[in-house]
Amino acid sequence: MRSACKHTPFAITVLIIGAALWYGPVEQLPNYHAFADQQTLYGIPHFFDVVSNIGFALVALWGLWSLAPACRRRSLEFGWAGYRLFLFGLFLTAFGSAYYHLAPDNARLVWDRLPIALACGGLLAGVYGDVKEKSSALMSTWCAVIAVYSVAWWYATELLGEGDLRPYLLFQILPMLLIPLWQWIYRAPLGDRLSFGGALILYAVAKAAEVYDHAIADAFFPMTGHTLKHLLAVLAAALIVGRLVCRTRLAKE
Repeated sequence: MRSACKHTPFAITVLIIGAALWYGPVEQLPNYHAFADQQTLYGIPHFFDVVSNIGFALVALWGLWSLAPACRRRSLEFGWAGYRLFLFGLFLTAFGSAYYHLAPDNARLVWDRLPIALACGGLLAGVYGDVKEKSSALMSTWCAVIAVYSVAWWYATELLGEGDLRPYLLFQILPMLLIPLWQWIYRAPLGDRLSFGGALILYAVAKAAEVYDHAIADAFFPMTGHTLKHLLAVLAAALIVGRLVCRTRLAKE
């Protein structure tokens, strides 16, 4: 049965892309930049939305410091190119997102979305390399190119007055569908499936918190939905990095 299911990820990808083409352009919400966090503390506007990005840099540095020396071990060698892109994207997210939230607008949003897209592409390539036991270098290169294209497409169409988020959104949705499916089909270790699955659930909750930014701020001030999104996304990334670190240590023993 699993052998027959090996074509399912490709079929799902084609189906989702086809649905996106049929649906048509997805525009950014007109009030997207109107975040609930309007506090200025210590001279920093939108203080919590800005400083909550520090966690991304810390998790990325932890991953690079712990995993780079072990990148040639069998537990990591196939997925390393993708995971390295994921970690670099995560590190850049800290700066891109902080830069954007200091003064939110579309031009700054490019530098927020670009590293997020790179991180999503890197994670996709890393897991693919892991489960297939093939180098993820080529796939991570293509994922990086597609990530840049997805953000460039949105911004170019936005400047033309017909913003289209479809490529960018697809690049966030596909990892949430394909990663657990790949891990099930290719019998990834249970620890991998639990850690990555938990991370994907946390990221989905983070996206929901983003939608309810103002409602969460009304209920839990000074916490806002967007700040909570950052914190949950950091925790999701930490779960993934923690699992990769654990794998390298187990392989060393």
